[in-house]
Amino acid sequence: MSGSDSDVDEYDYSNNKISDTSAAEARSGKDIQGIPWDRLSITREQYRQTRLEQYKNYENIPHSGEGSGKDCKITKKGASYYDFRLNSRSLKSTILHFQLRNLVWATSKHDVYLMSHFSVMHWSSLTHKKREILNVSGHVAPSEKHPGNLMEGFTQTQVSTLAVKDNLLVAGGFQGELICKHLDRPGISFCSRTTYDDNAITNAVEIYATPSGAVHFTASNNDCGVRDFDMEKYQLSKHFHFLWPVNHTSLSPDGKLLIIVGDNPDVMLVDSDTGKTVMPLHGHLDFSFASAWHPDGVTFATGNQDKTCRIWDVRNLSRSVAVLKGNLGAIRSIRYTSDGKHMAMAETLCMCMM
Repeated sequence: MSGSDSDVDEYDYSNNKISDTSAAEARSGKDIQGIPWDRLSITREQYRQTRLEQYKNYENIPHSGEGSGKDCKITKKGASYYDFRLNSRSLKSTILHFQLRNLVWATSKHDVYLMSHFSVMHWSSLTHKKREILNVSGHVAPSEKHPGNLMEGFTQTQVSTLAVKDNLLVAGGFQGELICKHLDRPGISFCSRTTYDDNAITNAVEIYATPSGAVHFTASNNDCGVRDFDMEKYQLSKHFHFLWPVNHTSLSPDGKLLIIVGDNPDVMLVDSDTGKTVMPLHGHLDFSFASAWHPDGVTFATGNQDKTCRIWDVRNLSRSVAVLKGNLGAIRSIRYTSDGKHMAMAETLCMCMM
């Protein structure tokens, strides 16, 4: 097999001279990323196979990816889940830490928010235009006064994670920073620093509405903390502490249970009011980075560096009901469709649909 990673890397397909790809061009054979495979010494299929063979999955627990394979459910491949319309190479998403994700958010089929250097950008598939929503390269401070607001703000925040929902944008930083902006208001509404610990990275943020309609968000941090913030009162409402860094948290649809995953093979199912553990779930062989509830509130999924996504049922937590294997590496993000019929799990460099 000829060719290597460098054959593709040498071609800068983000170059502004290269036009974006349309659906008509894709149908006629143009690569959707703009890569001129006919001018390279390797085909797309050969490159993909080489990448699969040569890629080394990052593991905290050695050989976890090898040990997880025996439990995996066989899944069919090759189905088509979307029709390509167009892409834009006019702006780049930038991620500063290889383990962190959730820096690209699609709040609708027309609106995408992403981190590009020190700016949160919005791109519209309708207008094909981009605009800056938040710039954190300099000094950022809240323009509203609330009891828990850190009025001095932050300078040169390195954003580690992002969440956007219902006109609220929350950006978390490498030093425990939290910056909250309402998209329908000028300025910054709220700033907070979750911790001053050295290991303070904000790993994930989840925005949700309580049964009463109040807007809250949950922040998961490397200082082993999970914090819930009330955006009606602009204050910290809950703080739960665990024995290991927390990488991701998901609240059940009824608001009663939290999935907690982090730098430990076990998954914790926790009472969302008290923070007490309902049950630790065993099965994963490495650290976990993703979680998601099915819309029915009965089953949920967790993603791990052992290259698997496990499906769990709250009615029987003694073992996972299914184990799905990824193609390449750690499962770092999971999402269900609103009707619950499909689940997407994203790996380090690719995505699978189940």
